[in-house]
Amino acid sequence: MRVAIVHDWLVVYAGAEKVLEQLLELYPDADLFSVVDFLPEAERLFLRNKQVRTSFIQRLPLARRHYRHYLGLMPLAVEQFDLSAYDLVISSSHAVAKGVITGPDQLHVSYVHTPIRYAWDLQHQYLQSAGLNKGLAGAMVRWMLHRLRLWDARTANGIDSLVANSRYVAKRIWKTYRRRATVIYPPVQVEQFQLCESKDNYYLTASRLVPYKKVDLIVEAFGAMPDKKLIVIGDGPEFARIRAKAAANVEMLGHRPKDDLRRYMQKARAFLFAAEEDFGIAPVEAQSCGTPVIAYAKGGALETVRGLDRPHPTGVFFREQSVEALVRAVREFERHAAAISSRDCHLQAQRFSAARFREQFRRHVNEQIAKFDREDGVDEREWDDNAPETIVAAGRFR
Repeated sequence: MRVAIVHDWLVVYAGAEKVLEQLLELYPDADLFSVVDFLPEAERLFLRNKQVRTSFIQRLPLARRHYRHYLGLMPLAVEQFDLSAYDLVISSSHAVAKGVITGPDQLHVSYVHTPIRYAWDLQHQYLQSAGLNKGLAGAMVRWMLHRLRLWDARTANGIDSLVANSRYVAKRIWKTYRRRATVIYPPVQVEQFQLCESKDNYYLTASRLVPYKKVDLIVEAFGAMPDKKLIVIGDGPEFARIRAKAAANVEMLGHRPKDDLRRYMQKARAFLFAAEEDFGIAPVEAQSCGTPVIAYAKGGALETVRGLDRPHPTGVFFREQSVEALVRAVREFERHAAAISSRDCHLQAQRFSAARFREQFRRHVNEQIAKFDREDGVDEREWDDNAPETIVAAGRFR
């Protein structure tokens, strides 16, 4: 069986690339396709020296730095990949990879990190944060996103099996495409974050400093709690603005190597997470260290963190993204800290291991292969000698 794996774009080793890494572990002989490949040499090890087949966008002017500016061309680009020689096509998609063209004798399984967020329900937030909610440039972008939505909805019909990275994303898939999705949580390298039951008296948050991560909200909340210490790890375009509003009890460390981040996670009293994420890897890593999580009660965090209302809790939730709600959550955590065990946190994180991802994904693909072989996509009605043959298309044809 020949296998092709299609990825959106290779520019950094992040969450989607960690999924790709495990797919390559499962299918080491697969051929790899990506719209562009500008991955730094230091981050390419997980590709196993595999040649990446890219699209025409790879060769366009300024694509290395501004590949996102070619989003309007990406549907066309991904459709140019000739996958006709492959039996199994696996797409790992948060943008356009799921739109590859496959034939009736090819099985296409798509692991969807999310439907295109900036084209669907989060369009207005993205346009506002980018300053594109008005003017001629904004109108052009809105028209491009409108066309992208039409293409994205159409291409969902060409996928044989949709896999979502969380129940939250499965709901977004249903809302967007009206397709059911199997939930397989993404791989987290939990074995790299060892349990530590001895904690120091500080709180931690760590992420890229961009607006939707809401790190500024966490910093403002600790400004209202001068008796508590907060450490912020991460860099990004919001760093200077957030540092300017940080109180004396907030320490901004910027980017730190993975080993440093791990040590801070292990010793933190709790990890703060204020973003609405489709899944969210950092809260799982913190729990693997035995560190409880104080999280915004929306998105993937509701699936990775166990609240105080559940047996063996691993954290506390706050219901709105406001300073007041976060302050209340920190105080609630301190009142109930004895009910949260570091070992329970660690055990909860093991549910999201890379080994478990590989096992579940392999099983799902094998089930789809067996199902694909059984079904021919044609409903043949009883033959009537006095009427033309009636064949009703039920889905795929072979």
